Amino acid sequence: MFYDNKQNKYSVNALLGALEGSFKPLEVEVISSEKLGSWLENIEKNTVYIFCVSFFTTQFFEIEALLRKIKSKIENIKIIVGGPHASGDPESAIKIGADIVVVGEGEKLFLDIIDRIISGEDVKGIFKAKGFVNLDEFSPFSLKFKRFGPIEISRGCPYGCYFCQTPRIFGGVMRHRSVEKILDLVKVMNNLNLKDIRFVTPNAFAYGSNTGKDVNLVKIEELLSGIRKVIGKKGRIFFGSFPSEVRPEHVKEETLELVKTYANNDNLVIGAQSGSQRILDLSHRAHTVEDVYKAVELTLKYNLKANVDFIFGLPYEEEKDIEETVRFIEELVKMGAKVHAHTFMPLPGTPFAKFPPGKIEGLYKKVINRLLPKGVIFGNFREQEKIAWDLYKYFSSKEE
Repeated sequence: MFYDNKQNKYSVNALLGALEGSFKPLEVEVISSEKLGSWLENIEKNTVYIFCVSFFTTQFFEIEALLRKIKSKIENIKIIVGGPHASGDPESAIKIGADIVVVGEGEKLFLDIIDRIISGEDVKGIFKAKGFVNLDEFSPFSLKFKRFGPIEISRGCPYGCYFCQTPRIFGGVMRHRSVEKILDLVKVMNNLNLKDIRFVTPNAFAYGSNTGKDVNLVKIEELLSGIRKVIGKKGRIFFGSFPSEVRPEHVKEETLELVKTYANNDNLVIGAQSGSQRILDLSHRAHTVEDVYKAVELTLKYNLKANVDFIFGLPYEEEKDIEETVRFIEELVKMGAKVHAHTFMPLPGTPFAKFPPGKIEGLYKKVINRLLPKGVIFGNFREQEKIAWDLYKYFSSKEE
């Protein structure tokens, strides 16, 4: 049984794809939160259930309540938990009811755990993935369940930003799904008349790069031109837009030319995070404020919208840093950019895990109130602030 909701659907797709490819002799169901109640009412007493859930830190309280409810209703059940929160803080997943916690990349380890449970072994505890997955060996979607979505084309990140879980879960070396395998997946989708192709990647413009820090124009063009040949003119490619983004220093005339030639997105998501160089350096971002300015300028020059990510309330911010960020935001908006605002949330397993969350107050609150009516700032920053502080207080109280 897989628990499915909007936030973890890509993880469920990947695990279903892995399970499907292994030909496991299991009855597999995918259950949404809306259908959970009716599912629990029809539990068979003599059946052993395996309940699988992947979740983010933002879902912690929801999953805590979910696991408590399931444990109270089903006696013969193994709960397997994975995903970003479980990888960063596996002990907390055990405390809220998980029997088994998968830390890191789950495809291989998950299949091994399922094998051991089926063979009758009493599996429990925290299991850490050894090494990293070759993306070509696993499908990011499930044909059987008709679960399709963005294609994960890369994993890992060499930058190691201190607020980000990606390099802690997937490592500091960027790995890519081969163009050949991606095209095979696109052909499957195209045959099912699924002609909108999107991607999951930490940095779209680093696809095919050996270091993850430079641009491999040949590989990017091979990927995009190959997909275009498969889906034709009526299909659409979205590259460097949601649910992925691009680093500002990789926004160049050459990369933008490829987007304009082959892709259909009208925007790029550009990671800025702060307008203070001091905060960028302390966050280990490894790019400059000027890089962001140039990226936005070029993006707009190529008639693409620039959606620029900022994180409000990053650790070490002082009033001067906030002033610089607000000035920079206003400058980018005057140029024609939009701001995707986030509130800093300390995530388990990151160097910033123990810092307090950000707050939408002072200059940040003023600039948001000024820009919201103009439609040039967006995001779930208020909800993020609330959940971040609720979680911070919860985990702080557990440590006392």
